[in-house]
Amino acid sequence: MRISIDRERCQGHSMCVVLAPDVYRVTDEGYNEQGDFDVAPGQEDLARRGAGACPERAITVA
Repeated sequence: MRISIDRERCQGHSMCVVLAPDVYRVTDEGYNEQGDFDVAPGQEDLARRGAGACPERAITVA
């Protein structure tokens, strides 16, 4: 599974990392700057949950 972060849409709510701290990383200000990355095996459900929590819909799961 691949995650894409639209860093321009991210507004620093940090909801992704609240629900999936082992998948997402954010700056001290709450912005996700990971870009595109592969999800570790077994973390797919957490990745989807974190993506779904983003109020800006800045995270795409593929």
